Amino acid sequence: MHLFKAILLKVASAFLFAVMSVLVRWLGDRYPVGQVVFFRSAFAVLPVVIIYAWRGELIAALRIGRPIGHLGRGLTAVGAMFCNFTALALLPVVDATAISFVAPLFAVALSALILKERVRIYRWSAVFLGFSGVLVMLLPQLDISRSAASGSATVGVMTGLVGAVFAGGSSIQTRALTTSESTSSIVLYFSLICTLAGLATWPLGWLMPSGPELLALIVIGICGGLAHILLTESYRLAPASLIAPFDYTSMLWALVLGFLVFAEVPGVLVFVGAGIIAAAGLFVIWRERRLGLQRPVGKVSSEQ
Repeated sequence: MHLFKAILLKVASAFLFAVMSVLVRWLGDRYPVGQVVFFRSAFAVLPVVIIYAWRGELIAALRIGRPIGHLGRGLTAVGAMFCNFTALALLPVVDATAISFVAPLFAVALSALILKERVRIYRWSAVFLGFSGVLVMLLPQLDISRSAASGSATVGVMTGLVGAVFAGGSSIQTRALTTSESTSSIVLYFSLICTLAGLATWPLGWLMPSGPELLALIVIGICGGLAHILLTESYRLAPASLIAPFDYTSMLWALVLGFLVFAEVPGVLVFVGAGIIAAAGLFVIWRERRLGLQRPVGKVSSEQ
């Protein structure tokens, strides 16, 4: 029963993250990314505080033992969020979502470099396989004879990849923080740091939103906060290795919502590349389960 509930929570969080991504895409071509980051983070704090207060965990969330660790994790999360939101403004929702799933592969590489974990040939092979999937998706953008729109798409792919690097680094730092910090404090301070980073861009020129756009900005934050809570709760109820594969339902939601809202129909190479990335990511999850490794609570979408 707990496993079934955990899967439902995981799929629900993936859906909320997909709704958030669609709204970011809708606003992204008009609003500064820093303004979107601010609303995403500030209004995410609201459900986080309410839920943790109701569960009696708010005091634990406020306690902090490693401020430098939280700051480092927050800064990499800020980098991931800015890059991912920029990618969403320039790419179809499915493309940006698929690229974001390269983050766990970067996490494998960074765990070897930073945490000095032993990474064998199997997981390195999965990393290179995942990157080949990105290259497959990138093939249409490599045609220099295409229009300028192709150039903006290439920039979107590149910023998405940089965002995946930041997200992979953030997940590594999260893994290190969970040895001494509570999950609630990690979530809360992540949101607060991202809020301050977004607010710092105010002097660069924010826009006065209309009523519907202000509502969309607020919903982006609430969806992000609720999705993060559901994601965390799913990991409480079942082993990460069993429910982590349901991360990839985000691609299905992105495909459906992208089509319904923007009439976006991905090309064949996008499906092929996304399938390769998903296969590589699932292999990493399977391999980590075999080796008994602990995945950090959350994924790249929690950095969005």
